[in-house]
Amino acid sequence: MYPKENVDWVAVCATPLEPDVLTAWVTRPNCGAVVTFCGTARSSSSTGHDITELQYETSDEMALARLRDVVASARERWPELGAVAIQHRVGSVLLEQPAVVIAISSPHRQEAFEAAQFCIDTVKKSVPMWKREVWLGGSAWSQEAHDIVDVRDA
Repeated sequence: MYPKENVDWVAVCATPLEPDVLTAWVTRPNCGAVVTFCGTARSSSSTGHDITELQYETSDEMALARLRDVVASARERWPELGAVAIQHRVGSVLLEQPAVVIAISSPHRQEAFEAAQFCIDTVKKSVPMWKREVWLGGSAWSQEAHDIVDVRDA
């Protein structure tokens, strides 16, 4: 587990994400709120196919830098945040598995909820992550692609 003395933990992982580990890691004695968001692989898609898995690709260096920027921006908006963890999968993600996990602790719930929403929305807009949808007999890059923006512009 990542050291508890740190207050930020970002990672790009080729192995399955563990939301319970992140939730436990962000839990701190001075924080009465912990919010964990899991974005999981689902079977539906804009292609009309029944998706069986997702495949994510990125530049680890670029993605980690952007994830750090997301955390820094969240801390600027909500300086009272306790710990913040953001992890994103790469490689194959099967249905119902988490592709991204965000866990945040704060002294109070409103800041934790707001910061978690900000983080997932900003990750989706600013982290260079490419998603391939796979179905029985085929695959294609996601049609939900968009321009990647700077964290400050997300």
